[in-house]
Amino acid sequence: MLFLLSPAKSLDYETPVPDTLPATQPHFEGPRGPAAELIKILRQKSPQDIAALMQLSERLSSLNVARYAAWAPRSTAANARQAALAFNGDVYGGLDAKTLSAAQLGWAQEHVCILSGLYGVLRPLDRLQPYRLEMGTQLANRHGKDLYAFWNSRIADYLNERLAADRTPVVINLASQEYFRSVDLKALKARVVECVFEEWKNGKYKVISFFAKRARGLMVRWAVVHRASTPRALERFDLEGYVFDAQASAPERFVFRRKAA
Repeated sequence: MLFLLSPAKSLDYETPVPDTLPATQPHFEGPRGPAAELIKILRQKSPQDIAALMQLSERLSSLNVARYAAWAPRSTAANARQAALAFNGDVYGGLDAKTLSAAQLGWAQEHVCILSGLYGVLRPLDRLQPYRLEMGTQLANRHGKDLYAFWNSRIADYLNERLAADRTPVVINLASQEYFRSVDLKALKARVVECVFEEWKNGKYKVISFFAKRARGLMVRWAVVHRASTPRALERFDLEGYVFDAQASAPERFVFRRKAA
């Protein structure tokens, strides 16, 4: 069973990381890999081009042009850090990878996949160089007009490889629609279960973005700590007041609700 997460826009390369923590190389990295191909395209663009393409401020567009220029075909301890510790958004606050043990991070390495516009898919301990490239970016390339055309079935094919040993392969989708769209469902050979997190507000349950993002990270953390191996096991998820609602759920859509944050 694999858990899918979105990346985060915010990055943390300041908080110290233990020297003993292992680091791995991203699957789609390398001098002739897909990530390098995208960097080559991005390096041809000016700060003004990047600002228009990604709706960024002048400061952020200049920062990311510098990042593309500094990006190396192979990440090292000097230019990168483990993805689960580098991403710093709401999802990763819920995951709180820095407080997981080495054994727990090892389990996460085998069961968690972070979707990425630049890297395609990352494992939690894969080295991540600073970048900004959201999956929905309309970046024209030799495969088509955007990153969905660029990645095509490659992400699904990679997930199939990871799931090949499972008798009943399952993907737990905890990614946003923007990122999950990069997974070619026609090519994916697995059952997909979506997890939905709802809050009680103004007399009804609804999805509130900030809380839902954090809850996705919490779900992965819970799965890592409890080594959840089946979708059914996830029904016991109870962090920060969430409870599985069987009546609101369906076989491929698990709904978790809480009355108060």
